[in-house]
Amino acid sequence: MKLTFFGACGEVTGSSYLVETAAARFLVDCGMFQGGAETARRNRAPFAFDPRTLDFVLLTHAHIDHSGLLPRLVAEGFKGPIYATAATCDLLSVMLPDSAYIQEKEADWMRESPTRRKEDATPLYTVREAEHALRQLKAVEYGAALEAHAQIRCRWLDAGHILGSALIEVKVTEDGTEKTIVFSGDLGQPMRPLVRDPTAIHHADVLLVESTYGNRRHKSMTETIQEFEHAIVDTLTRKGGNVIIPAFAVGRTQEALYLLGELYRQGRLPEMDIYVDSPLALKATEITLRHARLLDRESAALLAWLRKNPAGQRVHFVQDLEESIALHRVRKGAIIISASGMCEAGRIKHHLRHNLGRPECTIVITGFQAAGTLGRRIVDGAKEVRIFGIPVPVRADIYTIGGLSAHADQEALLQWLAHFRPPLPRTYVVHGEQETSEIFARAVRERLGWPLPVVPAPRSSVHL
Repeated sequence: MKLTFFGACGEVTGSSYLVETAAARFLVDCGMFQGGAETARRNRAPFAFDPRTLDFVLLTHAHIDHSGLLPRLVAEGFKGPIYATAATCDLLSVMLPDSAYIQEKEADWMRESPTRRKEDATPLYTVREAEHALRQLKAVEYGAALEAHAQIRCRWLDAGHILGSALIEVKVTEDGTEKTIVFSGDLGQPMRPLVRDPTAIHHADVLLVESTYGNRRHKSMTETIQEFEHAIVDTLTRKGGNVIIPAFAVGRTQEALYLLGELYRQGRLPEMDIYVDSPLALKATEITLRHARLLDRESAALLAWLRKNPAGQRVHFVQDLEESIALHRVRKGAIIISASGMCEAGRIKHHLRHNLGRPECTIVITGFQAAGTLGRRIVDGAKEVRIFGIPVPVRADIYTIGGLSAHADQEALLQWLAHFRPPLPRTYVVHGEQETSEIFARAVRERLGWPLPVVPAPRSSVHL
């Protein structure tokens, strides 16, 4: 059995792993690379394998850095099933066409630019190709065993990251011996709003574990909420500006809405106008409500309270482009949540352009910002950034609230690993920037006494 790492090695995007057994070849995740000048080239590069030879794909969750190249995979000949949880399938039904729409619009813009190369003016994939890929989705339930192929059984368990996210347990039988491979996907931080805590696993022969925040600890939830509350109250009541929250349409937007609603319910926030400026976010929120049984008890209780007390917290889902443009004229009192979460695309760039240079405004960063992204430059303290080629000074207050991250921190990752019983798995640390992954690997050895995990190189292979 052979395992090859095609993405999320020394970085946090492009998750994709190929497993080859005597019986089958399959892919776990097929993610898009995000951030950095080389992103477009890497996403367009030929697959290092023939998609036509794959038997099936296993998907951990819907985020584009784990699913975004599925339409390309299908367009280049993959015809097998793509297995994912039911909630993930529902989210992909809106996320992949949305991703394709963005690709098409960017290609149109590049086509009109005299400085862009002709090959850049072709979309990575089209809406039609994305919709075609959706036909191959096959929904699975949490905890249910699936025989994906002869001698290969799989099980999806709640990863506590976003709605529908899963860690995947794969049991492969070869020559009468069964080996268990566990793919952590993205693990959530315990005791966070909306989703349930990650499921504990007790056995694996081989383990791939994420390390996005493997080098640090998040602030406590109490400290995190206090900081979030201060950012909102200070901006709306003292400074008199707007609060801009870059957020992924799936997961982070719903968590921000939850937190704003809970703080309002507790009387800690004033009446407010919240604008969710992302057509995709509305669809994702509707899907979240359809799968309410997957939410934690606190979220269900808050939803019930807000339905009985609708006044005071006015949530506006902005769909029309003219409505979005009208928000640029709002000078104070607005909380604007918009995608993308790393500030690389979408309507958030316009809101940053109109608010980032105003000292009375506040930018609240609630998620990981990959190297090379606009969000990362803002977090790293840039005094000026370029948006649509225009220099924009950074005068707004910047709050980086890592405690709201949907990713587990170092302590939570180590606690999750501590559930494994001897014999300890052969462990590979993935989905983290190189230095972060190496720090986490050493922490696993020093804190848990495991053999030093491997941080694999991109496109490296191991025989299991």
